[in-house]
Amino acid sequence: MSRRAYKWLALGLLVLLIAAGVVRALSARHAQQDALARAGAAQVQPLVELAASDVVKAETRELARGLPISGSLKAVNSAVVKARAAGELQGLAVREGDTVKAGQIIARVEATEYRARVQQAQEQAGSARSQIEIAQRQWDNNKALVDQGFISRTALDTSLNNLNAARANHKAALAAVEVARKTLDDTVLRAPISGVVAQRLAQPGERVGVDARVIEIVDLSRLELEATLSAADSVSVRVGQQALLQVEGSPGGVAAKVARINPSAQAGSRSVLAYLALEQAAGLRQGLFAQGTLGTAQTSALAVPLSAVRTDKPIPYVQVVEDNRVAHRSVETGARGEAGKEVMVAVKGVGAGAQVIKGSVGSLREGTQVKFTKAPSP
Repeated sequence: MSRRAYKWLALGLLVLLIAAGVVRALSARHAQQDALARAGAAQVQPLVELAASDVVKAETRELARGLPISGSLKAVNSAVVKARAAGELQGLAVREGDTVKAGQIIARVEATEYRARVQQAQEQAGSARSQIEIAQRQWDNNKALVDQGFISRTALDTSLNNLNAARANHKAALAAVEVARKTLDDTVLRAPISGVVAQRLAQPGERVGVDARVIEIVDLSRLELEATLSAADSVSVRVGQQALLQVEGSPGGVAAKVARINPSAQAGSRSVLAYLALEQAAGLRQGLFAQGTLGTAQTSALAVPLSAVRTDKPIPYVQVVEDNRVAHRSVETGARGEAGKEVMVAVKGVGAGAQVIKGSVGSLREGTQVKFTKAPSP
């Protein structure tokens, strides 16, 4: 190899060494910058801002342990007006939603035939009365003849029997008059209770038979829930226990109380019916669906909202605020119940007064700094 070639080879090696040194220097600089960035990021702590309403104190509460119930509302007093005499229905003017009072005339059944029957019975009673008078005179005459010895005692006994039979016939005729008058009175249909017409089951001019349903009346001033309970649940239910119901269409809760419990289980299902009287029935209707919780027991315990207990770890825990940081505290849950209108659960593992983050906030990383927009009330 010539001297000139050696010269170019040495020059190429020098260029390669310079390039390698530049690449190494750039790599070291990038590594240093990454290390500084990671160190700066480590110094920046995450921060979450909470409102005072996002936390709740763990404190001792009275928990109402309840039994879920549901059913339909029914009027305590209701009545179906039925025809007690057959005939053409007349004068029926009330319709669904109309208010009626007890004793109010609802409709009439055409009564011409029934008036004639009353008159017929009265005439028969008059005829029976005449037969009494005839038998009485005959008995008086025979008694005088017997005293004078003109007829035998047997003839007097026969006339006495005829007199007694005439009196009995007269009594029967008077009873027939009363029956006819009762039937005539039955042609007038009256409301047995005060309330509101729920159904009109017949039309004016329609011919109705005996016991045909004409209208249904319900008294909405007193409503009750008919709840079906299982045999096991019915054991803990007692008369007087309180319940809070949610009625469809009603914005707020309705208080109710167990008024009666059916002493017999239903055939087949073996379920037991309990009747809860509503304390306020204004604006409600029969047939509406209602559901709620029946308080069967009371217990006192340190409790937090059930939604605040998280289960995304093997052991249930709650998120608490300690020294303005989020901490996770494992808890042991106990009895559940209602306090106010919120479902609470008894817990062990946190102290009384601990600031527990509500479940609506979501999961927060342990150690996250907390800042309150407004300091929670002490």
